Amino acid sequence: MNGRQLQKLGVPQDCVREAIRAIQLATSTGTTKSKGIKKQIASVLENPEEFVEDEHFGAFAKALIDDREFVRPEPVSYQTWGEAGIDEQSHVQMRQACSVPVAVAGALMPDAHVGYGLPIGGVLACENAVIPYAVGVDIACRMKLSVLDIPAETLGSQFDRYKTALEGGTRFGVGSEHEHSQSHDVMDRDWTITRITRERKDRAWKQLGTSGSGNHFVEFGLLTLDQRDDDLNLDAGEYVALLSHSGSRGAGAAVCSTYSDIARATLPKKFDDLGRLAWLDLDSEAGQEYWAAMNLMGDYAAANHDVIHRLVTKLLGAEIIAGVENHHNFAWKEVHDGQEVIVHRKGATPAAAGELGVIPGSMADPAFVVRGKGNPASLASASHGAGRQMSRKQAKDKFNWKAVKNDLEKKGVRVLSAGADEVPGVYKDIREVMKQQADLVEIIARFDPKIVKMCDDGSKAED
Repeated sequence: MNGRQLQKLGVPQDCVREAIRAIQLATSTGTTKSKGIKKQIASVLENPEEFVEDEHFGAFAKALIDDREFVRPEPVSYQTWGEAGIDEQSHVQMRQACSVPVAVAGALMPDAHVGYGLPIGGVLACENAVIPYAVGVDIACRMKLSVLDIPAETLGSQFDRYKTALEGGTRFGVGSEHEHSQSHDVMDRDWTITRITRERKDRAWKQLGTSGSGNHFVEFGLLTLDQRDDDLNLDAGEYVALLSHSGSRGAGAAVCSTYSDIARATLPKKFDDLGRLAWLDLDSEAGQEYWAAMNLMGDYAAANHDVIHRLVTKLLGAEIIAGVENHHNFAWKEVHDGQEVIVHRKGATPAAAGELGVIPGSMADPAFVVRGKGNPASLASASHGAGRQMSRKQAKDKFNWKAVKNDLEKKGVRVLSAGADEVPGVYKDIREVMKQQADLVEIIARFDPKIVKMCDDGSKAED
């Protein structure tokens, strides 16, 4: 009998595998004749308790009992920052994420908006399990800020110099790569840890030091410190800084897609509605493979930024004297409330006590260097940016890119390339977002964009 026939007899979909195994055992030993199978299955369905000790049908009977006694757990609770600016659909996604049976805690950041699976700005802690789509497609998307040893006044007086450095040292867009592959120690790592990383290594090497589309950027700006900061080892003052936002490119997307498909294929039928929130047990082979691949993508994303900053600063003729960087779209093993958990931060910044990070606004609004306060209610997290308040399609329909670009130039921001879907008006007010998370991070410096480069095709991309 096949699965469809068994379900017509009343066998729950989640118990079909055990039923087939029971039939194979019973018929192979001659205990039950083929003609009597339907009657036997009916008997187990009617009174499974009577068959739990049966050598052939015991596992099937136990599966039936477990299925009938199953009660879906109540979603874990989560706290929200910036409630007034968050749409209901983001809450719908967050509530669904908190209903995953391995979830133990959650939080929603003030830049939250709809994503895939876990909303952007969602933080979810799980017990011994990882959710590929709660990490995201662009695994380990990252912010990196480098402070340079070049006079601040040159930002206004030497535009061509900065433009040449950005355009010569960066590449943007889906499938973009450098003409000559760049060097970095990350490519000496073991890329054979999974099939997908092995197959994507050559492409990853070609894309090393590049950025995708959407909200990825590389920009020069003015960093302002009102007082000395020992962690940065910088005195109060104004500095030229280079800020970038990019991730693990095509290799990271392939890892997410591959292991999310594996997770969904093994998702119990009673949890079909969770879809992209399918999880992998970290004790499973697939879970271990994903974890290794995810961490490799984290190192690769960091290397991407290293190469970008190396190339751009070399072309500029400058040296890096200080810096800050941090991942989002990642999962970490952390201890919260005395329990080791896997904390997913989908478009959220780690903000443990004393931890430095960068939270950007838009091409016309400041980014902030912050120090985490380690708030346990947010699972030691903060926003990863201002957060979108408008879809990409809405932005393209509403804004004229040429007009926006001219207006930005009047305000002192030169945009070398970008799309209408990334204009300042599509984002929430970063200043208000920072006020809403004052209990999560402390602001220690401000970065004002001056010369910006992004992908100019406005391709759809997730954070």
